[in-house]
Amino acid sequence: MSRRAILPSSRYKREQAAISRGTLYPVTLFYTTSATILLVLGLRSTHPLRALTFYALGLPVWTMVEYFSHRFVFHRHWKKSERKYKKYFTYLSNKYLDPTHFGHHEKPFDGMMINGKVKDLLPVFLVSLAVSLLFPFYSAPLLLAGVVQCYVLEEWAHHCMHYYHFQNRYFRHIKKSHLYHHTSKGMHRGYGITSAFWDVVCASRFPVEVRQHLFGRKNVSLQAVETQTEQRA
Repeated sequence: MSRRAILPSSRYKREQAAISRGTLYPVTLFYTTSATILLVLGLRSTHPLRALTFYALGLPVWTMVEYFSHRFVFHRHWKKSERKYKKYFTYLSNKYLDPTHFGHHEKPFDGMMINGKVKDLLPVFLVSLAVSLLFPFYSAPLLLAGVVQCYVLEEWAHHCMHYYHFQNRYFRHIKKSHLYHHTSKGMHRGYGITSAFWDVVCASRFPVEVRQHLFGRKNVSLQAVETQTEQRA
């Protein structure tokens, strides 16, 4: 397949893809470097195989984090609380979470709204790192490293779903699913981005008729789903 066939079809999407990549490079550099340092230190510990096992467990743990954060954090409208211990956190949620994710749904191809920045998850990462260091180094810190690396991979996968046209069967499947999630009919289901496992477990898959329409023998084309997403925006 030619490089031209993979790239975004319109000038607007090519421009937005470049903007999105610009936010992804620092995220990739910082979090991949952090995960790599933890992995190297874990492999040099007295239990390298255990370290590698915990690192690998980051993948299934990440799928859970991806699903539950997407469904119950990013897709929730946080009402401002008057209770002292909740007031500041709901204020932050209204200020940052609502415009970030719902803005992404409103403008699904806007390069500034596709991916997060380093600072967005930095507090969560630093607190998680501090807590993980209370456990043997080959265990929780390596699990965190695996989760963080999967986060970086998911960010790139999400970027590609919105802009590129790879012919890989798995990619085409998750792209169709995610772009349908961006439509008015699909936004309250299909929260898994790189995997539908937790959608199955938590009964939030798209209805059977929608799945047949998207993935059945007479499945709808990716271009049609992408056009529907553009019309929703």
